[in-house]
Amino acid sequence: MPKIGSIIIVCTANICRSPMAEGLLAHALTGQEEPLRSIRVLSAGVAARVGDRVSENSVLAMKKVGIDIAAHRAQPLTQELLDDALAVFCMTESHRTVIELQATPPPAELHLLRDFLPPSVSREIADPFGGPLRLYEASRDEMVEAIPSLLAHLRKLVAASAS
Repeated sequence: MPKIGSIIIVCTANICRSPMAEGLLAHALTGQEEPLRSIRVLSAGVAARVGDRVSENSVLAMKKVGIDIAAHRAQPLTQELLDDALAVFCMTESHRTVIELQATPPPAELHLLRDFLPPSVSREIADPFGGPLRLYEASRDEMVEAIPSLLAHLRKLVAASAS
């Protein structure tokens, strides 16, 4: 069976949204069958500084759903990460545009985290940076809503790569 790449989740600084989404998706994958269960989930930022700590409100919002992301440290998005990716999921259209403009080649599987939800649903997840905990919780909940549709898409990708 061919090697299945990792999943990369992208936001701006890799300290709020993408670490939360990384934790949520990694947690969701543990409940799946192989090979989905073994897919590595990473996060990065289009403007991240290496080693920055995850925001405290992101940690608190995730603790409320039983996921610990306190050890996360930011990393910038690199071509190497993109080249190894099965899929890349972004928070906003601006993140997707930056990747499309800077990556050579851009990933074939480049989507917004909420792209696979019904058309009537908002696609972007706003940046809660600097806001109160309730904004982080709202971002987290928008990510949680997207997880089932992401899992369904990933199942299709993995099946396609196996054939």
